Amino acid sequence: MAVPKRRTSKRRKRARNTHKVAPAIAIQSCPRCSSMKRPHRVCGECGYYAGEQRVDAQEA
Repeated sequence: MAVPKRRTSKRRKRARNTHKVAPAIAIQSCPRCSSMKRPHRVCGECGYYAGEQRVDAQEA
């Protein structure tokens, strides 16, 4: 059975794990009401998506 000969240092371990970062959440402004929303989703403030009202503003 393979056993490490030396302990892995914090620096080496952290350098190996640098690519394991969660991607940043994309946010854009709503073209109708200018509130911030995620792309390809209904706006939570006005309820519009792609120029059409999909959800009532109270539900959103």
